[in-house]
Amino acid sequence: MIRNYLKIAFRNLLKNKGYTMINVWGLALSITCGILIFTLVRYHLSFDNFHAHYDRIYRIVTELHRDDIGYNPGVPSPLGKYIRNDYTFGERVARIATMQDELITLKKGSEPVKFKEKQGLAFTEPEFFEIFNYPLLRGNKKTALTEPNTAILTERMAKKYFGDENPMGKSFWLNNTIVFQVTGILENLPENTDRKVEIFVSWSTLQSYDPWLAHDIDGWNGIRDGVECFVLLRPGVSPAQVEKELPAYVQKYRPNNKNVHHYKLQPLAEMHFDARYQGVMEKRNLWVLSVIGLFLLITACVNFVNLATAQAVKRAKEVGVRKVLGGSKTQLFWQFISETSLIAIIGIAVAIGLSYLILPVVNEFFQTQMSIRLFSDYRLLIFIGLLGISVAFLSGSYPGLILSGFQPVTALKGKQQHVGGFNTRRTLIVIQFTISQILIIGTVVIMSQMRYVRQADLGFDKEAIIMVPKGSDPTGNKTNTLKNELLRVNGVEKVSLCFAAPASDQSWGNFVAFDNQEVNFRTSIKSADDQYLSTFGLELAAGKNLFSSDTVREFLVNEAFLRKLNIRSPEEAIGKMISANGGNMVAPVVGVVKDFHDVSFHQEISPVVITTYSLDYSEYAVKINLARAKATIDAIEKVWLGQHPEELFEYRFLEESIAKFYETEGRMLKLVQFFSFIAIFIGCLGLYGLVSFMVAQKTKEIGIRKVLGSSIAQILWIFGKEFSRLIMLAFLIAAPVAWWFMSKWLQNYQFRIEIGIQVFALTIGSALIIACATVGYKVIKAAIANPVKSLRTE
Repeated sequence: MIRNYLKIAFRNLLKNKGYTMINVWGLALSITCGILIFTLVRYHLSFDNFHAHYDRIYRIVTELHRDDIGYNPGVPSPLGKYIRNDYTFGERVARIATMQDELITLKKGSEPVKFKEKQGLAFTEPEFFEIFNYPLLRGNKKTALTEPNTAILTERMAKKYFGDENPMGKSFWLNNTIVFQVTGILENLPENTDRKVEIFVSWSTLQSYDPWLAHDIDGWNGIRDGVECFVLLRPGVSPAQVEKELPAYVQKYRPNNKNVHHYKLQPLAEMHFDARYQGVMEKRNLWVLSVIGLFLLITACVNFVNLATAQAVKRAKEVGVRKVLGGSKTQLFWQFISETSLIAIIGIAVAIGLSYLILPVVNEFFQTQMSIRLFSDYRLLIFIGLLGISVAFLSGSYPGLILSGFQPVTALKGKQQHVGGFNTRRTLIVIQFTISQILIIGTVVIMSQMRYVRQADLGFDKEAIIMVPKGSDPTGNKTNTLKNELLRVNGVEKVSLCFAAPASDQSWGNFVAFDNQEVNFRTSIKSADDQYLSTFGLELAAGKNLFSSDTVREFLVNEAFLRKLNIRSPEEAIGKMISANGGNMVAPVVGVVKDFHDVSFHQEISPVVITTYSLDYSEYAVKINLARAKATIDAIEKVWLGQHPEELFEYRFLEESIAKFYETEGRMLKLVQFFSFIAIFIGCLGLYGLVSFMVAQKTKEIGIRKVLGSSIAQILWIFGKEFSRLIMLAFLIAAPVAWWFMSKWLQNYQFRIEIGIQVFALTIGSALIIACATVGYKVIKAAIANPVKSLRTE
């Protein structure tokens, strides 16, 4: 029986090649998206779940309570040591301090070999490798990092530095000052871990790198980026029990600090997803992708149902004959399900092939290393199997019931059968175009916000500025010398020494006192020389620029700083004293800078103070003439290496750094654009097939209308008005739904666009144009056909 079903199904599909191709490609495209989305979601859900006892591993993070609440994945560096000594709730406690963009030097022969490691290295306590499952191939994980100046490398890094030589016992230098000896080799880190650093060095050496950070008392005064504390809780201990004990450290070591720390335990399973603590993939994004995948599958299934019910008229006599010969309603139903299943199987086969072809592009886009292991991944097999069964039944059940319900006498007489009615097909078309228009509105809103971000006035000049590291200068003699040499380079217009550009992911947060009153909000301190304003095009609202100095003699504040203090006139602030950095920086305010965006548009403009504090300078901001950019940058490199021959020269354009603030949104935009295209394409396939059927059904009507004098435009309107109404109805449903979702999305931005009428006008216009282009060819062809021929055909 099944063999007979499949044989007849195969013959019917071959007989209706156009119908088959439209359905196969519609299902194949949607299932391809489903497979890729499933692979991506599974990949992100798998992060760091391979560690033994991962359900008991927590990271201690910090909520910073001031005028608002801030979030930091780090903690004061001494916290882990005190927890380990004072409490027994932790089976293991480990601190790790990750320092990025570090210079690693190997001294081989006369010429040192230099590497700039973007991921840097991590000062690590030995207990870290007892909490996390990173197997050592060589060395002892309990003793490899107990001594100062010892290091563990991954296999990949050992191969990179020492080739095929035995790396054990070999040495390398950090920033040409601290030497480390390799005492262990780690197995290469898996792709699905958030820990990307591949050089682990002994925590005891942190004293040589940063004495303040390593100090058991001074370390309580702040949080340095990259300093984390992990704890493996004992069985039966809850995070709430631990969190109750941690406020005692704040009361003891930070009793008068207005930046009140609240230490919380973050489960390892949440680290990858919590954007507050620098998680890279929010779960809501995975939900959005999953819902889009579901929409695409629904669109393909709607296509199938629409075309199948339209095709049912052609099969009325076949159904009548089968029923007269004894075929039951159940047998006819399963016959149609077998046809649907065959289309689904072909669609899945095509989808799997497309998934393998597209996956490398997806990996490059997301910077991942995902793979599809069809025969070894049972979860993927189950997903594809369930997907195929769901598609077959969702797509085949309704048309199957319609076909099997035909009355044999009526069917054999050739009379019109009720096939769900055109109202059913109208409803399905509305569903398709509702989904498509929701995605189009989403695309338009994201594109508009991204355009606003790129074109908005940031309050400073970001173009033609490159940021160059200051380089090491223990004596302080090289910095100003190099600045003067850079100014003499042909093509260099201005140079400023600073801690960071006006907008940067680097910040020095501090609480300051203004006019002898301590403020209750966090202030961003920007250390910069007197050329900072002119180099970046920052404007003064009142007062004057900073005086040239290497020490703190004057302050500039921004307008946001004054708003926090409810000072209305910038002139009121001039001459008032500011005390910062625990009273170590005291000077008067000499100017007020107009507001500039110091962070991304996701956040409000921060209160900022600017001062000349040369100990904090880390970069040169160099404004260049873009007309001769390459020659200028080459000359800058030559000059820079003349002062720092032992280091590697690097630079980055400020504009590119600012663009990185919105990398996630850029990826999301491209994804939504891609999925919108797929949804529209699938919808157009179905619309084209349906119009083809309708034109075939109305051939006689079109001929008669032409004979009676109807113009081509009038005949086009017969079809056009029907689809225009359906698209408008779909728009009326899609518009409020999309507006609600995109309004929620825009709330992530403090500076954002308004969703205006132009968004909806563009959407409905696009939908109508796409629909006209889809149906136009078939309808025009029918409209210009010779009516005599049409009537003879009938």
